[in-house]
Amino acid sequence: MSNPPQVIRPPHPLRAKVGGFGGIDADAIAKAEAALKAMSAQFGQWLNDEVVKLDQAQADIRAKGYTSETAEALYFRAHDLKGLGATYQYPLVTRIAGSLCRMMDDADKRMQAPTAILDAHVDAIRAVVRDEIQTDDHPVGRDLAEALEARVAEHLA
Repeated sequence: MSNPPQVIRPPHPLRAKVGGFGGIDADAIAKAEAALKAMSAQFGQWLNDEVVKLDQAQADIRAKGYTSETAEALYFRAHDLKGLGATYQYPLVTRIAGSLCRMMDDADKRMQAPTAILDAHVDAIRAVVRDEIQTDDHPVGRDLAEALEARVAEHLA
C-alpha cells in the first residue's frame, strides 16, 4: 500500500518583502508620495532637460544622417520620455513618446522609420512642453496625439 500524497507549499519570500500578508506598507507609500510631492517643483526643469536631450538626438540625425547610431539615440531619448512624462505630470508626453517608441521598437525595422514622422513626434513633444499641454483632455493635445498615432499605425501596417 502506498503513502497518501502530500502537498508541499513552498514559502513565499516575496510576500515578506512587500509587507507580509497585508500588502505594501501604507506608511511607506505615504512617505514616497510626500517625497515625490516635495520634488515636484523640479519636474518642469527635469522635463526640459529631457527635451533638450531629445532635441540633440534630432539635431544629430540632421547633421550626421539617419544611421543606426543616431536612430538608437533618438529611440532611447523617446523611451526615457515615455517613462518620465507622466511622472513629471505630462501624460501627453508619455503618450506621444510612446507612439514614437512603437515606430522604433523593432531594431531591425527602425531604419525604415520615415524621418518626417520622427521629426513630427519630436516637434510635438517640444510644443506640448513649451505650451504646457499636459494631458490629452486638451483638444489640441488629443488631436496631435491621435494624428501621430495614426501615422505610426499606417507606417507599421
